[in-house]
This record gives sequence, structure tokens and C-alpha cells, in this order.
Amino acid sequence: MTRLRLEKSFSTITPESWSRLSGASRHAPGPYNPFLSHAYLSALEESGSATARTGWLGQHLLLEEDDGTLIGAVPCYLKSHSRGEYVFDQGWADAFERAGGRYYPKLQASVPFTPATGARLLYVTEEKASATRAALAAGLRSATEQLDVSSAHVTFLQENELPFFLKEGYLHRLDVQFHFENRGYASHEEFLETLASRKRKALRKERRAALENGITIDWLTGSDLTEDIWDQFFAFYMDTGSRKWGKPYLTRAFYSLIGERMADDILLVMAKRAGRYVAGAINFIGSDALYGRHWGCIEDHPYLHFEVCYHQAIDFALERKLARVEAGAQGEHKLARGYMPSLTHSAHYIAHPGLHRAVADYLEAERADVEATGGYLAEHGPFRKPNEAAEME
Repeated sequence: MTRLRLEKSFSTITPESWSRLSGASRHAPGPYNPFLSHAYLSALEESGSATARTGWLGQHLLLEEDDGTLIGAVPCYLKSHSRGEYVFDQGWADAFERAGGRYYPKLQASVPFTPATGARLLYVTEEKASATRAALAAGLRSATEQLDVSSAHVTFLQENELPFFLKEGYLHRLDVQFHFENRGYASHEEFLETLASRKRKALRKERRAALENGITIDWLTGSDLTEDIWDQFFAFYMDTGSRKWGKPYLTRAFYSLIGERMADDILLVMAKRAGRYVAGAINFIGSDALYGRHWGCIEDHPYLHFEVCYHQAIDFALERKLARVEAGAQGEHKLARGYMPSLTHSAHYIAHPGLHRAVADYLEAERADVEATGGYLAEHGPFRKPNEAAEME
């Protein structure tokens, strides 16, 4: 016998029970995704980054056996806005509210402020994975109805989870990100040799230019991540985030908590000039992928953003033999640097029949457009065509 319930706080979920769930630790089923770890999710809450005050009230869906043993879960939040999600539904909200409806609050099954694909229907054993995921997808729909909210949105889910949501009447949405795929390259230079000559020359020139003015690059992880380092990186984050978003999402306390709890899963790529760090990017290390999150700087230098965020990430992934680098949301400029288009998926349960029909029609057209755009971008990537001989330089 099992039961489903909603839990508002990670403080009542033990790290030991959560770490058994798929993707949540290196010992659980499926590839490890650091954003699904108890350390990451609880740090968002405890630091004041994802709380009721910021519009992210925990409503985590838990599937338990009668004795309280956790066997499945969906990280989920009651949202009073649509910020920090990277799958944009503000147009749906505006249309519904102009028609007299109430769009907020809504349920959001995701990792706050983190546009990275990962499991959303978490389970403990492979043998019961299908039954657990089916129960969770149905349970999330029931929670939407029980809480009397307009909708439930499951963003950046794994494609193999889609059938469980579609069976429950969710709508499918597509988007495109840009990922680097490691095809067994022995080095960055070997990767560059697979590019068209003009693209290869441009990237070599770009990397040289980024390190002019005496700039050097450090990789910091594990015990390198001191409070002083976090102070410096947070200054970069606040400076750039304030200009990009108006109000950065993450608090300084968040970085201290993840530095304490998951330092070996973090890579800071830091750029130094004249004896001090002037820019940096934070990445998280999974079992098969490096996840780029955000960057910041206090000095502007040509091409430094590309070096710190993209080229160095490839270097690290090749050294660690990771299968891919996921470089975050949007950014067609990543294409020229070897990051190819990759489809991402979300599922949306809309309770109101009229809004459901309108969104379904919109998503049908949008999916066709996204697939066409992804195909076009892939055709215009930097790699040599299969029938194209390597050019002499």
C-alpha cells in the first residue's frame, strides 16, 4: 500500500531517503544530476532563494509506503509568478486573466532557476519505475485539482517521462538549447579538427584574444571553494545579474551552503588579471554531463565570456571524459562554438477547458516551428559536412 502527500519543506525530508531517488545521488538509479540532490534543493530553500517570500512555496509530491518509506517524488512549488522558470507562459497568464480567469497560483514541477533537463518523476527501484512514475504523474494532476489552482507545469523533464504525462492529459511543449556532445575527443584540438576550416581558425583566434591583457584561467573545485572565493564570485554574479535580470535570484548564503555540502560537484572557472579574479562561471558536475549555470564579471574583456563559459567547459568535460556540456538556456551564439541544438521538453496540465484548448492549438504550431528551427540550426553548425575533406591550413 502506498500514499501520496504534499510536503512544503525539505527540512522534513532526510538526505538519506532522498538520495535513494533516481538521479539524486551517484548511487541511485539513473545518471546523477546534481540539481536533484538534497544538498542543492535544500540549499535553495534554506538560503532564502526559493521560498514563499520569493514566490516559490514548496509543494513537493511524495509517494510513500504505509510505514513512511519514500519511494517516489516530484520536486514541486506553488508559484505566484512565472519568473525563474525559463519556459515562458506569461502570455497564457495574461490572456486567461483578461478573460476573467485566475492563473496564479500555479504548480511548478522543476528545479528553481535551473534550466537543465533532469528526471522529474523520481523513483527508487528500476523494477517499479513505470508504476511509480505513472502514480506521480496522476498524483500531480490530482494535486492541481485538490489545491484548486489553474495549472501544473513540468519543465525540463526527460523525454522518456513524457508518456506518463500525456496519458494524464498534459500538453507537450518543445524548446531548444545548445549542448556540446563529446564524441570521444582526446583534446580540444582534436575537437577543433572536426570543424570547417573557417570556423576552426576563428575559434583559435578567439581563444588567443580572450587571454590577452595578462589574463589567466583557474579551475576551482572541492577544497578550493573557500568563503573568500565565494565572496568574489558572488560580486560577479550580482554585478552581471543585476544588469541582466534586474534582481538576481540567488542569495549569498546559497553559495556557502552548496560549497559546504557539494563542493566536489562544483567547478568554478575563474579568470584572473593583475593578481585578482575579474570574472567567473559556475558549473555543476554530474555523472555524465557538465552543467553550465551562470557567469559574472567586474571587468569587460573581448571574448572572455566565451572562453570562461564555453571553451573552458569543453576542456574540463574532455579531461573528465564527460559525455556532454549543457550550457543553459537560449543563446544561438553557442552554435559557432560547437554547441549544437538539442530539444528540451515540458508538460503542462491546464484545468480550464477553454484555456486548455487555446494552449493546445498554440503548442501544436509552436512545436512545428521549434523542430524546424532546430533542424535549420543543425544544418548550419560549424562542423565539416560528412562529404567534405579536411582543408589544409
